[in-house]
Amino acid sequence: TANSGTVKNDSAVDIDGAISTLGNYAKLGETLGDRHFMLDGEAARLGKDPLFQSQHVLVPTRGVALFINAFNFPAWGLWEKAAPALLSGVPVIVKPATTTAWLTQRMVKDVVDAGIFPPGALSVICGSSAGLMDALQAFDVVSFTGSAETAAVIRSHPAVAQRFVRVNIEADSVNSALLLPDAAPGTEAFDLLVKEVTREMTVKSGQKCTAIRRIFVPETSFDAAAQAISARLAKTTVGNPRNEAVRMGALVNRAQLNSVRAGLDYLKQQAHTLHDGATHNLVDADPAIACCVGPTLLGARDADGADRVHDTEVFGPVATLLPYRDTAHALALVRRGQGSLVASLYGSDLASLGVTALELADSHGRVHVISPDVGQLHTGHGNVMPQSLHGGPGRAGGGEELGGLRALGFYHRRSAVQASTTVLATLR
Repeated sequence: TANSGTVKNDSAVDIDGAISTLGNYAKLGETLGDRHFMLDGEAARLGKDPLFQSQHVLVPTRGVALFINAFNFPAWGLWEKAAPALLSGVPVIVKPATTTAWLTQRMVKDVVDAGIFPPGALSVICGSSAGLMDALQAFDVVSFTGSAETAAVIRSHPAVAQRFVRVNIEADSVNSALLLPDAAPGTEAFDLLVKEVTREMTVKSGQKCTAIRRIFVPETSFDAAAQAISARLAKTTVGNPRNEAVRMGALVNRAQLNSVRAGLDYLKQQAHTLHDGATHNLVDADPAIACCVGPTLLGARDADGADRVHDTEVFGPVATLLPYRDTAHALALVRRGQGSLVASLYGSDLASLGVTALELADSHGRVHVISPDVGQLHTGHGNVMPQSLHGGPGRAGGGEELGGLRALGFYHRRSAVQASTTVLATLR
C-alpha cells in the first residue's frame, strides 16, 4: 500500500491474484507428468504407407525469459509470466518498473531464499534498464508490458530486429463497455453496467491495462447512464490509502498525476465533464502533496467526431460516455480502439450477446459478457483470470499470455519429428 499508493483491497488484487495464478499453474503442472515436451496434435501420414508419419512436438526453448514489467502490478505482473515460464523449465529474469520494484524484489528474494529453485532459475534486476537486452540471443524470449512507445523501442532493438529474439508485447488499450439496445434504464443489465464501470474506474485508481476507458450506450440512454454512473462515483472516498475510510488511493507518483491531468485536458477538448473528480475532498491527505485525483466521467455526444477519446488512453480514473445510434454504429465505434485487451457487453438478449461477442472477438483478446443470470457470478471486466487469454491485437500489442496451458507455447519451440510409427510411439 505504501509503495504503490493503492488501498488494501487493491493491493490484494495484485498480491492475491499473483498467488492464485501460481496455484492454478501448479495444478496444471500436475497434469503434464514427467515429460519434458508436449505433443502438438496427432501424427499425420506422409505417404501411402502409414508406417512413416509426422508428429509435431513442443520443446522448451534453451534460453532465458526476460520480463520487462509495468508499475501497476508488481506482484501479479511477475508471477503471471513466471508461472508458465518456470513450468516450461525456462529460467526467468525480471526487470520490474522502478517505481514499484520493492514488492517484486521482496517476492523474488523470498522465493530464492526458500531454495525451491536451482540457482539462476529466478533473478531480478532493479534500477536502470540500460543494456538490458544487449546480450540476448536467438533462443531467448522477451515479454514486455508497458507503453506503445517503449514497445516500439524493444521491437527495433538489434536483439529482436537482427537476432530474431521472440517478443510478446502488451501495450496501450482503450477498452470498452457496451450496453446493448435491449438494456434500457431500470433493467438489471443497465444497473450491472453502471456498477462495473464505476468499479473499473476506481480500482487501483484506474491504473489497470484492462480498465474501462470508453462506455457505449444507446442515444436514448445517454442521460440516464450519465446520471447513474456519476451518482455512484460521487460516493467514492479518495485520499490516503492507509485510512480505512478511503476507497480509492493515490496514483503511483507525481509524474503519473501530471500525465493524468494532461490527458484529461487533452480529452476535454472534444468531451465535456459529466462528473468532475476535482469535487472530491481528499481524506487524510494534503492536496498540495498527495498524488490523488478523483474519478472523472467525461461525455462526448458526437461519438464519431471525438477522435481523441478513441485514440488516447488516460491511465487513471477516467472514462468517457459515448452514445450510439444502432448496433452497427456501436460496433464501428468500439473498433475504433484499433485493438484492445477486453470489451464487456451488457444485456438480456442472449442471442444478441453471443453474436456481438463474436463480432468483436477479432479485435479483442477477451470479450466479457455480463447478463443478469451471471450478474453475481462473473469475474469482472478488468480481472485477468489464468484460465483465459490475456492480450490483444493491434494497438494492444498483439501479444498473448495466460489462457491455461496455452501460455506455455511462448516458451516452447515447435518442431515436426518425421519417423516410423514405432519411433513416434515412444514419444507418447
